[in-house]
Formats: sequence, C-alpha cells, structure tokens
Amino acid sequence: MNTVLAVNVLSPHSLLSSFGALGVGVVLFAETGLLIGFFLPGDSLLFTAGVLAAAPASAALHLPLGWVLVAAVAGACLGAQAGYLLGRRAGPALFVSSTRPRLLEGRERAARLLARYGYARAIVLARFVPVVRTVLNPVAGIVGIPARTFTLWQLLGGVLWSVGVTLAGFWLGSSISNVDHYLLPIIALIVAVSLLPLVAEAVRARRVHR
Repeated sequence: MNTVLAVNVLSPHSLLSSFGALGVGVVLFAETGLLIGFFLPGDSLLFTAGVLAAAPASAALHLPLGWVLVAAVAGACLGAQAGYLLGRRAGPALFVSSTRPRLLEGRERAARLLARYGYARAIVLARFVPVVRTVLNPVAGIVGIPARTFTLWQLLGGVLWSVGVTLAGFWLGSSISNVDHYLLPIIALIVAVSLLPLVAEAVRARRVHR
C-alpha cells in the first residue's frame, strides 16, 4: 500500500517500477481515453519502457518487451475508442465545464487538425502530439466521424505510435550501455520534440490571424 501511495504519476520510472508492463496499458488508456489523463507521460513512458526492456534480465528493473508491446497497443487503442464513444454520448458538454486552458486549446487544435488534414491523416498524426491525442478522440465522436472510419485509423495510429516509440527506446537501450543513466535528459528531449507540432501550429495560427 505504501508503495502505491508513493507513486509519482508524472515519472515514467516510478510508474514502471510500481506497476510494470500493466502500468503502460493503464496509463495509455487514461491518457488517450479520459480527458483527465491529458497530463500523463505517454511518450516518455513508452520510451522508458523500451529502454528497460533492453536491460539484462538480472537488472534491478527489467520489463519483458513482448508484454510491454501488448499492453501499449491495448491501452492506446482501447483508450482512443473509449474517448470516441465518450464524445458521441456526452457531446460538447465534455468541454463546457472545463477550466483547464490546455484542454480547451487542445480541442481547438484537434478541430483544426481534422479540418486541415481530413479524418485519416488527422487521427494518425494526433497520436504523436501530446494533449491533442487526448482531445481528438472525443472531438471525433462529437463531430460525427463514422465509427468504422475512426476505428480503422485510430488502430493504425495507435500501433504506429505505441510500438514505434517503445522500439525506439529498446533500440537505444540495446545500442548504448548504461543508457538508463541518461534517461532524464533523453526524456526531456523527447518531450521537447513532441511539443514541436504544437509550437508550429501556434506560429501558423498567429500568422493567419495577423
């Protein structure tokens, strides 16, 4: 009980130490399916899980790659589908009472992404953008994207994102010895790179406004 209470939900290493591969699935489900999970560390969690999967079985913390991938894909895909169904049933009321600026901004970016790239590309691309991947799923349900279309492309995007980022961490962990000693700066870099699309979109929107 004390271990669970001491978990830092913003720390990938803390989450993985406490819950292992199961934690990957639960966190991704919450991040992609529940609006309250927008702050959870999806990208960095996947990458860190991949690094730990590359560690020797005798290491202090080792995760089986197969189970990590299964949990990641299941959490990402089931979460997105749950978010879509939530949007279809609850509609715009999901955002009416929201007092979190990041969620409201994410909703606007998700709507622009759908308008600019169309359903297929927007659903896949949103997977790689923090906050937007949380908000786009209910927005897709609100605007009435056909369930079959959404399911097809969210499955493709979910697999590409979850497997791709995890295997990137696994590859780096297998290629560089003691890479876990550099996890913090690597995770900071991942977060910075994942935020680039948001920055680019903000700059583009400001230019259009001017």
